[in-house]
Amino acid sequence: MVEWNRDEPAAWAAALDNDGDAFAAVFDLHRDRVYHHALRMTANVHDAEDVTAAAFLELWRRRKSVRVVEGSVLPWLIVTATNLARNLARGLRRYQALIAVLPRAEDARSAEDVALDQIEEMRIAAQVREALSALAPSDAALISLTLFEHYSPAQAAVALGISDGAARTRLHRARTRMAATIEALATADRDDTTKEKSR
Repeated sequence: MVEWNRDEPAAWAAALDNDGDAFAAVFDLHRDRVYHHALRMTANVHDAEDVTAAAFLELWRRRKSVRVVEGSVLPWLIVTATNLARNLARGLRRYQALIAVLPRAEDARSAEDVALDQIEEMRIAAQVREALSALAPSDAALISLTLFEHYSPAQAAVALGISDGAARTRLHRARTRMAATIEALATADRDDTTKEKSR
């Protein structure tokens, strides 16, 4: 039996020839990273699962035209998952705060402190998600590939089918826009908190 998990280019070449086992190996290689990216975009485990499944379905359906970056289809999957997540209009129903089991030690942090930290993390994640959704789809994919998945601008350019120079220029502008959006959202949150405290 071929160990596809050790050789993605070979697995992908076989998948292009309709080898289902090879495609399953590609799925096994990348499902976790695609899922975590989808979760970052949707903040909902069910929606993240849907986006992940749809991304791999598109990978199989469009396999003859997929852009491969340095032997890997992961950048294409990240771009596709980004676009699918942006198009997913399910809102935040089923969104739940997950509170870890509190430690039993006497010096353990209080449940209130743990909850406040988690609320803050969710607030920041929501700001990042909103800032990403405000970008053009290709710019959101560019940010996702470079900032979250640590691909170089050159690799992201290949995945998006644009020049290296264009990717660097758009990445700079997208980062600036995203930072401005996050700052505006943070300011609005602070203003809302101030108003609540003054009541």
